Amino acid sequence: MSDSIALAPLEAALTFARTTDGRILAVTRYQSGVVTGVELTALAATPSDDPIDLYNRLGREALEAVIRTGSPLAEVPVESLGPPVNLTSCHIAVGTNYRDHAEESAVTGSPFLFPKCVTPTGPRSDIPAGDGLLDFEVELCLVPLLPLGPADAAQGGLILGNDVTDRAVLMRGVDLKDPQSGRGFTDGKSAPGYLPVGDLFVIPRDLHAFVAGLILQLSVNGVERQRAPVTEWIWDLDEILARARARRGVAWTWREGTARLAFDADGAIPARTLILAGTPAGTVFQGVPAGDRRAGVLRWILSGFSGPVAGRVIAAYVDRSRAEKVYLQPGDRVTIRVDGLGALGNRITA
Repeated sequence: MSDSIALAPLEAALTFARTTDGRILAVTRYQSGVVTGVELTALAATPSDDPIDLYNRLGREALEAVIRTGSPLAEVPVESLGPPVNLTSCHIAVGTNYRDHAEESAVTGSPFLFPKCVTPTGPRSDIPAGDGLLDFEVELCLVPLLPLGPADAAQGGLILGNDVTDRAVLMRGVDLKDPQSGRGFTDGKSAPGYLPVGDLFVIPRDLHAFVAGLILQLSVNGVERQRAPVTEWIWDLDEILARARARRGVAWTWREGTARLAFDADGAIPARTLILAGTPAGTVFQGVPAGDRRAGVLRWILSGFSGPVAGRVIAAYVDRSRAEKVYLQPGDRVTIRVDGLGALGNRITA
């Protein structure tokens, strides 16, 4: 992973970080593995305050003035950075929001929504593989600073996320006749550790102009696997919000119960909810190959036509993928870096 990130100028965006021991920084430079910035910890009203608390209480102009005159500058190793803000554990996610990813996944139709129910982890936290078929997805995430009401446009801060997925669990739960239902996605994407977030939190002055310049990038063991401009998406942030509001109250199966998109009793999206905007092409999953489909049909015939044939096809795909170690393996390292937004690097563990 590159140890340098280009940052937006202060007049375009406020950029924050937080160390693992709770120090809050307004970041002015991210170079050679060191973050330089003005320490804002003294402005916190409580030990649990984070950059969102400071912004909501003091406002952009006051914080910008402090940053411009702040001295001396603190220098912190990038490896000492933790999650920059406190986040909720119920999020709004969108599937196949990039055409190339929809095509590689053999999913036709429009993007679709689903809840992702997991507590975010840090930019250098481990990702447990277990016995899953672990996949990666670099995503831009919008974070409301205050509740987003039913008529509010997209606004807030931005953070990077890896929408980690167990493809075996997802495929066993998906509705093959209606993938756009989102069935199976919450189960496949909501295990502990499946949402590491980036080391910077950015609040743009002009959200849409800022997003227009971002390039998503993800590598595995130093080999680039995903790269695309954010704005190649099908639904932009405002459209995602509109679609989510139309699905308020819809229930998705999750484990032994149900999950819903994050809305409060007043129909607002709670502050600190992640709104994950989808991933571009390049994931491990590239649809089910013809060979696995044939093997599944043969299994179904040999079983005496027991159960649905789709289940046999999925089992053939999962078994082959596991045997050939197609997906992420313990020891692999997934890195994401986006100029203007920061980075995260996470090791896969058993």
